[in-house]
Amino acid sequence: MRSGRAPTLEDVARVAGVSRATVSRVINGIRNVDPQLHEVVWEAVGQTGYVPNRLARSLVTRRTGTVALIVSDSETHDDDPFMGRFFADPYFGRVVGGLMSVLRREGVQLALQIVGTDEGKKRLVGDLRSGQADGAIVLSLPAADPLPRMLAEAGVPAVMIGRPAEPVPVDYVDLANDTGAAMAAEHLLSRGCRRIGMISGPADVPASSDRISGFRRAMARHGHGWVPTAAGNFTQASGETAMRTLLAENPALDGVFVANDLMALGALLALREVTRSVPGDIAVIGFDDSSAATAAAPQLTTIRHPLEDMAAEAARLLLARVEEPSLRVASVIYEPSLIRRGSA
Repeated sequence: MRSGRAPTLEDVARVAGVSRATVSRVINGIRNVDPQLHEVVWEAVGQTGYVPNRLARSLVTRRTGTVALIVSDSETHDDDPFMGRFFADPYFGRVVGGLMSVLRREGVQLALQIVGTDEGKKRLVGDLRSGQADGAIVLSLPAADPLPRMLAEAGVPAVMIGRPAEPVPVDYVDLANDTGAAMAAEHLLSRGCRRIGMISGPADVPASSDRISGFRRAMARHGHGWVPTAAGNFTQASGETAMRTLLAENPALDGVFVANDLMALGALLALREVTRSVPGDIAVIGFDDSSAATAAAPQLTTIRHPLEDMAAEAARLLLARVEEPSLRVASVIYEPSLIRRGSA
């Protein structure tokens, strides 16, 4: 290649050992291309330094090559414009990693959008409807969030990670949260725990509600008609506060299920303050199997939430929806698993 000359499609084709037409189809996101050729072409793109002309590509395909990752909350976050309290949670990094494992191979970019107010959500839906992105992956934090319905009514291709709080014709990927919570109950009971409490997330959030009901149902099947419960908001600080509350009201607890690993870290801190050994005096089991689980001391027994796989599936569903908008609305439910470590 001559110095100073911009790489061309022909250069990519020559390095990849394929036709110019194949390179064009891969770069323009046409989906009937062998996956192995995808890899070969994108490797050649990297070797040659070829930069696709996104304007020309969008004129041909009427697509931007971008999807939005929307974090939808009920607050404005004017005091925390970079959403530090969310990105401190390993959950979000795992979601992005899973999405990019699929989108990168397709040459699709990910654009983060954070919306809190109803007005902000209306503006975002208008931008998406006007073609600023090809579709959206939605992480919805509020219990009653209008955004999924707004996207559906606007005809914007969208996939949710997590079950929507109300029936909405939007594809979603979720975990069998109730099954995971039941696994936690069975494990604590199998260890011989008999005075068992729970630190839940907010009861009006679907995933949290499912974990609460799954744990209580499993406990009830074993004769435990009442489970002492304190609620947190999925942060470490809230888990620490909730654990103190549970201990104050139920000092004889010998087991606790905590509805995510970050809150479980906080619970361990509270137990350490009152010199309750884990798991000797009280067994602790978390939920997610995030990096927080292995950072804990002792390391957390937890319920595995295959979030990277779920996010990757959400990306695949969205690309399929962009390609064929008439597909039936789909749901994909993943199964949890119990990961045994030192805390229970």
